[in-house]
Amino acid sequence: MKVSARNSFKGIVKKITIGAVNAEISIEISSGVEITSIITKSSAEALGLKEGSEAYAVVKASDVMVAID
Repeated sequence: MKVSARNSFKGIVKKITIGAVNAEISIEISSGVEITSIITKSSAEALGLKEGSEAYAVVKASDVMVAID
């Protein structure tokens, strides 16, 4: 796999919640660390995502904010 995004994280699909149009996918990239993404239902089906399978969280963003309490 080659992508232009600089940040890709390999992990395990922990949870999939399918809605009418979209799917919420949670990928555990490290013990106790998860990234959640909303993708279309058809994309989730085309990728064949299943809980327990390997997947990549690919992050492409022009801005990353930092905040403190």
